[in-house]
Amino acid sequence: MSFPALPQPAPGAVLLLCTCYEEGRALWGGLLDRIGGRREDDVLVLGDGGVRLHPVEGLGWDQLHGGNVPALVPDGGPGAPVVVLADISVVYGGAGPLLVDLAAIPGRGVRAPSARLGGILAALLGGTLTFDDLVRGMDHYGVYQGDGGRPAFPTPTAPPNRPFPPLPSSTAALLVRTSFDDEDGWRALLGELGGADEDGWVGTGLDPDEIDPEHYPLEALVVDDRAFEGLGPGPVPALVPPEEHTTLVVLADARTFAEPGRPLTVVDLYDTPGQSTVLPCREVGSMACNLEISNMDFHEFVAVDDAKPWWEG
Repeated sequence: MSFPALPQPAPGAVLLLCTCYEEGRALWGGLLDRIGGRREDDVLVLGDGGVRLHPVEGLGWDQLHGGNVPALVPDGGPGAPVVVLADISVVYGGAGPLLVDLAAIPGRGVRAPSARLGGILAALLGGTLTFDDLVRGMDHYGVYQGDGGRPAFPTPTAPPNRPFPPLPSSTAALLVRTSFDDEDGWRALLGELGGADEDGWVGTGLDPDEIDPEHYPLEALVVDDRAFEGLGPGPVPALVPPEEHTTLVVLADARTFAEPGRPLTVVDLYDTPGQSTVLPCREVGSMACNLEISNMDFHEFVAVDDAKPWWEG
């Protein structure tokens, strides 16, 4: 799927882009009323901070994911270091708008409470708040300063030290090796996941009668390439091609080979792009399955600080 380039916003304004449509009609889910503001020609002016939002809509952006936004920015625009999305989570889930980073680690996202959008954007544009601050302040729902509890494994904010190539285009999950110091540990991980076949997949061709429904196997395309060494969660959403958009990307990082249970870092690509969670490898297959059939949401797999994770019984 290809998307049109983003338009130039009105001078000094931040784009507010609708990415949810039904029968060709833009759906805003009441967001424009919740954020308030006053109309001045094509923009909404929010609160005392005077942040200017430029709402835009177009069927070509239907189902656009936050991670794919940076690639649509034309040369010379949009000027602001952030784009705001009114996506399906806003329309049908009542979530706050998604702020997408265009500057520090393009493609990662954080949700903002709708009523506070103006103040958060004013601080971000004025330099008193950084996107890293937003990420560090997320609750387990991916909301900045939300009341959902702090994640037990906060999403790292370290910027990449080099560019990474695009990830393979696939509708299936991707298992990406990012640490190359423990070859035996990597082979052991693949073995625990059922072994990789000749096409580089794990979790395929298994006997259904031997599958433990409590620990469903991860079916994923393995990416074993040093070009992704050191890849962290933040840059991942922008590396996923839009043509065939995978449900999730799983990182086998240094933690995987150093801690019991071979924990894997899983990256959200939909609700809050770039948000991460850490799960024992035996649980990631069930996570992928539940996300693919929309039976559970990403935040339900994010362990909360000072609370026992559900997978520990």
